[in-house]
Amino acid sequence: MFIRSERLFLRPAWPEERAEFSGAWMNNALFPATSPQSMHHPLFVVTVPGPDGALVVGMTGLIDNGGETELAMWTVPDHRNRGFATEAARATLSVAAALGHCRLIAHHYADSPATGRVLARLGFVPTGHVRMHDSAARGGAEAAHVYALNLCPPASDPADPEPMRHAA
Repeated sequence: MFIRSERLFLRPAWPEERAEFSGAWMNNALFPATSPQSMHHPLFVVTVPGPDGALVVGMTGLIDNGGETELAMWTVPDHRNRGFATEAARATLSVAAALGHCRLIAHHYADSPATGRVLARLGFVPTGHVRMHDSAARGGAEAAHVYALNLCPPASDPADPEPMRHAA
């Protein structure tokens, strides 16, 4: 599966790219080609197309986290604060909706408030829960704030003659 957004091209990772992604900036990131891939939970390499080829700026995708679908994203440190995470995640959310996912979760670590701001821009809301998440970059499990996003409209109540009246 491939996705084109305004500035980005999201594509699958190929196993032969593992050496390219093993540089210092990618050692602690999820490498999609080593993870189980499924049509329901795709993972993508995020690139910026250019005249000299495509520059890899991160990864994003949907993962199964204990029966819940989680939006995952990671941006190369040199390419942060340029809107790439928001744009790539927004494109991934459109895929999630097309695949029929109604509820997504996401998280951010306490030392990464920028990720929380990206999630808020995308419409995720804090659940008030904190979960331990494995982090290779942090050397083990760390506390992470959990967010949720509902992609499907609420089910209408058949007893309510005007269901749209209550939509906000």
